[in-house]
Amino acid sequence: MAHTDTGAGAQPIILYAMPGSLYSAKARAYLRKQRLAVEERVPGDPRFEAVVQAVGRWIIPVAQMPDGAMVQDSSAIIDAVEAAGLARLSAYPADPVARVLALIFELFGGEGMVRPAMHYRWNFDADNLAFIGRDFVNGLKPGAGPEEAEAVFAASSGRMRRAAEAFGVTPQTFAAVEASYLKLLDLLNAHFATRPYLLGATPSLGDYGLIAPLHAHLSRDPHPAAIMKTRALHVWRWVERMTSPDIDAGEFCGRTEYGEPASDTLKALLAFVAEDYLPELQAMTAWIDAWLDTQDPAVLGAAPIRRAIGRMTFTWRGQDITVGVFPYRLYLLQRVQDAADALSPAEHGALSALLSGAGLTPLLRLRTRRRVERRDNAEWWAPV
Repeated sequence: MAHTDTGAGAQPIILYAMPGSLYSAKARAYLRKQRLAVEERVPGDPRFEAVVQAVGRWIIPVAQMPDGAMVQDSSAIIDAVEAAGLARLSAYPADPVARVLALIFELFGGEGMVRPAMHYRWNFDADNLAFIGRDFVNGLKPGAGPEEAEAVFAASSGRMRRAAEAFGVTPQTFAAVEASYLKLLDLLNAHFATRPYLLGATPSLGDYGLIAPLHAHLSRDPHPAAIMKTRALHVWRWVERMTSPDIDAGEFCGRTEYGEPASDTLKALLAFVAEDYLPELQAMTAWIDAWLDTQDPAVLGAAPIRRAIGRMTFTWRGQDITVGVFPYRLYLLQRVQDAADALSPAEHGALSALLSGAGLTPLLRLRTRRRVERRDNAEWWAPV
């Protein structure tokens, strides 16, 4: 898609976000790579109240586009920029199979990595708390005095600690979460030693999905930042690269070709997704289908979907854990499946061989009887 000039004098995109927000990191990294005129504002800015009224709920990130339209959700912000012809580097790979791979990692990064993101933020207070406390207050109540700041952080951190439990982060799972994350970090480090971005020379939706937790939580908060710097230099460099408007790949000496996107290191990452996140997706789709059987179809379509519609228990890494059921994840899963459904027979064969080798073939079959769609900056159950 052609890139529209957004130089001096262009109306900026206004991004309502926070430095420590997972989904803000995804939108911010994408907008920086496009070198667009962007003005970032925190939700503590008095002007954010009008945004809340416009989108119908307190949520970030929200982008106010140059034409005044409000777009909520990091994926929707990316798609709005792409549709407006403002993208310098499209997040969607030209190769159709690579596009499916990018969407898989968009889903995994933003949703499948929430457990380590929440664990490493909220369970290492000795290292993290002073940093997180000031960071949160700067975004939620800039200029607050000590007493007000303490109250603001107590309220917000209390909500987030409860949210961590809803993602399955409990004392019983701490060891498994840490072992899982360190394995992933090693796999990512091996992959980013060979190429600057997930699928080659430029970032894709997969990179933007991964940067959400890997920047906002796992490379900014002090405790996990130290782990990344000492254990995974190539991941740390990729985080720096993803937060720069430039390609920032000097150590690759100007290379632009990296062979097939599906390298051995990428195959290992796909196998990790199958091991670590596929069981949750399988449990989620089964739970949602059973839940849909108990609901009145007319009532379902009358209002936006709540963020969480219940809790489910499934087996993850040898133990039963209980987590919230978030239909937004079904929406991102559908994006993967829709892209796969659009492949030619030859392309689908190539994708199937790749996913089969990684144990990830079931991902394409996990479909509920009712789809989730996005409109009016919210998720809705699609008509049957």
